[in-house]
Amino acid sequence: MIVKQIWTGNAYRNFNYLVACPETGEALAIDPLDYEKCLHHAKSAGWKITQVLNTHHHGDHIGGNSKVIEATGASLLAHAGASNKIPGMDIGLGAGDVVKVGNSVDLEVLDTPGHTMSHVCLLSKTDNPSLFCGDTLFNAGAGNCHNGGHPNDLYQTFVQQLALLDDRTILYPGHDYLENNLRFTMDREPGNEKAMQLLEQNPNVDPTNAMTTTIGQEKEINTFFRLENPEVIEQLRLQFPDLSSDPDAKEVFLKLRELRNSW
Repeated sequence: MIVKQIWTGNAYRNFNYLVACPETGEALAIDPLDYEKCLHHAKSAGWKITQVLNTHHHGDHIGGNSKVIEATGASLLAHAGASNKIPGMDIGLGAGDVVKVGNSVDLEVLDTPGHTMSHVCLLSKTDNPSLFCGDTLFNAGAGNCHNGGHPNDLYQTFVQQLALLDDRTILYPGHDYLENNLRFTMDREPGNEKAMQLLEQNPNVDPTNAMTTTIGQEKEINTFFRLENPEVIEQLRLQFPDLSSDPDAKEVFLKLRELRNSW
């Protein structure tokens, strides 16, 4: 499997992706908003885009669909529940489906509601797994739930799916928010040395060569995975005096998501 991460350079800091089979040169375009860059990179590499996949229906993820499909004849795949929100969808996906790219790439579909209620992530079935996570999970952060999602579902996605993935899993999110997310971690957990070390590397200097993280690292630097950390809980109590005396993980997650909305 070959992964090309494409930095759009737009105000929303989007990443687009091409996932290619090295045997056949067939490629999957994930959320190809910047269709010109996606088509250019595919052509330069000698790949043929045969499928386009949207992780969810928001405009900054589906906006390039028609141009890529017009140029390549690719099929359009997305969550089955998004068929009324994504024009021209060919294939509706559900949990456990496998998206095949060429002869050698298998991507398992995860149904990951929260940011929207019809959101999919793709998990590569490789020795070194990768997760194309759209706006559900970011490097050191979590998706918001403002436009059609719900924090309760996002919490369930985090604890019942994401936290159970192999720690070696490499994350490929839909946006480059790493630096700001690390600053949120430091605001919530000032003693987090791992997050501070990563922040000091100044990850946003060149998003065209973006820093990647793994699930294992996320458990160390991402506040939304650190729901039982005493410092996180005590810092949260300063913001929310009504926090339970012994809050469970869900209460901590929901309060963190609420705080992050306006941070």
